[in-house]
Amino acid sequence: MIAIIGGRRMNKLAGLEVTHRQVVRTPYGEPSGSLIFGTIGTQEIVFLSRHGHGITIPPHAVNYRANIWALYTLQVKTIIAVTSVGGIRKDMEPGRIVIPDQIIDYTHGREATFHNRSDTTITNTDFTQPYCPVTRACLLKAARDTGEPVIDGGVYAATQGPRFETAAEINRLERDGADIVGMTGMPEAILARELGISYATIAAIANHAAGKGESTQAIPLQAAHKILENTMKNVRNILEQLVRNHDD
Repeated sequence: MIAIIGGRRMNKLAGLEVTHRQVVRTPYGEPSGSLIFGTIGTQEIVFLSRHGHGITIPPHAVNYRANIWALYTLQVKTIIAVTSVGGIRKDMEPGRIVIPDQIIDYTHGREATFHNRSDTTITNTDFTQPYCPVTRACLLKAARDTGEPVIDGGVYAATQGPRFETAAEINRLERDGADIVGMTGMPEAILARELGISYATIAAIANHAAGKGESTQAIPLQAAHKILENTMKNVRNILEQLVRNHDD
């Protein structure tokens, strides 16, 4: 089964027939909300709103462990994470879609592993390639099939939030090699890896990062929201095609 983690817009896929909603309890507390199940064709999918159905949970307060564990208990094999980001690299312009292939973690204080019990053997998880290459390839194929242009590859900088970064911080991220910046990429990716779930991200660029392009003096939030709304339509097209391809 495929899971999509994102915002409320993601449960508006064309052809989606919602079958039911389910509350899942986990040893790590409550997930962000109930899970929404549906089908496109014969393929069953499940949605989880990362920030809650009312978009009330800030990035640093999301219970990432509960979210990923809830999907794991449902035997989800693939997770597609939908996220909005700021563009750092020159070609990472608002309105573009990126399928990142690397990540740098700048978050702190988040519960970032399932392997933190003192009565178990220390477990090190390989994270050389943080996103599943097979799932990335499926996203890229779905984009080609729909004719939606995407950028193949990019380094996602995961920052703490909920505030946006300063211009100086973005300059630092750029020197570190980051291409886009968001607040939810970690620890989602590593938690999925620890449980053996294939995980990839599709990122919609809502605005230039602080100090870049039109965000030289301040991030134009109203314009960013409008751009994100339009870009998410293209993201949904790709996701719908991904499900159809998987159904084949």
